Amino acid sequence: TCYWILAPMLSARGLLPGAGQLAEMGTSVTNYLRLSLFRPLGIGMLVGGALAGIVLALPLILGAIRSMQTASKLKTEASKDEMPIRLLYMAVAGAFLVMLALGILSTPEMTLGRGILMAVLGTLWVWMAGVILSECIGRTNWSPLSGMTLIGITILIFVSSGIGDRAAVVAAVMVGAAMCVAMSQATDLMLDLKTGYLVGATPRAQQIGQFLGTWLGPILVMVLIFVLHKAYGLGSDALPAPQGQALASVIQSIVGGDVPLDKYLAGAGLGALLSSSGIGGLGVLVGLGFYLPFSIVLTYSIGTVLRLLSDWKRGVSFSENVGVPIAAGLIVGEALVGVGNAVVKVVQGF
Repeated sequence: TCYWILAPMLSARGLLPGAGQLAEMGTSVTNYLRLSLFRPLGIGMLVGGALAGIVLALPLILGAIRSMQTASKLKTEASKDEMPIRLLYMAVAGAFLVMLALGILSTPEMTLGRGILMAVLGTLWVWMAGVILSECIGRTNWSPLSGMTLIGITILIFVSSGIGDRAAVVAAVMVGAAMCVAMSQATDLMLDLKTGYLVGATPRAQQIGQFLGTWLGPILVMVLIFVLHKAYGLGSDALPAPQGQALASVIQSIVGGDVPLDKYLAGAGLGALLSSSGIGGLGVLVGLGFYLPFSIVLTYSIGTVLRLLSDWKRGVSFSENVGVPIAAGLIVGEALVGVGNAVVKVVQGF
């Protein structure tokens, strides 16, 4: 859409700089379009689509609250298969202490009072957002995690705004990162419990397994992110990090940075409209198409066309049973090769 439709339309109407102007700016027409138009619109669509997903999930939110109220009044034999409730209370206390430590230690300007307030709000938001995300993933296999994280960090920035913009952003992002991990873990656990319920697994055994394996994932991810950043650089064309860029743009808007608000707002409105179409996450998906580099979008487009041709010629069953596993293998293989190349670059750099 960006490069095949919008770009030719803008060129035909004379809305793009000429070759001489582009040469003076030291850029190409593709880079100019992406940096000055498509990327800001894409960031706005990511934010607007995520927030619209939360609004559309309100019926699920109310249903989750009613389910919790009903479950608290019932005590059945199935409750014996759950882990003791006191462990939940201990986990809540532990989450509060971790967020308090992150908030206070992240920047020397942070006061104890603001740190406690951030930890309290962060713990409450993890609980509420975890319920919402779990309900969404259980019913639709899609959850507005990015939107929930964005709202949580925005709240924390306002809470810590009295200590200076830079310190407030650092503290909010540190605590917000912990909140995001907690919410994503809750979503993953609930999806596993849903699968376990369908196959007759014991919730207690699943919960123990999740707790034992939870610590491994973040460690591996942090190591991989460090390696990839050293090799390619987060935010580059090789690693665009669209959600991170969207969050950074929102933070810049909050603290009064020089950002193209008109494009962000237009993208947010378009993303919200697309997410309201009934197709879960459509605004976010289209926003990614606007934000990501052309080389990545092109490969996605080729894959989509191949899927449509496969459905038409060989049938949906063939696409799902043969095409999808092959495509999944391509994704995994490309990721492994990329990580391997990154490791080699980092080792050679040392």
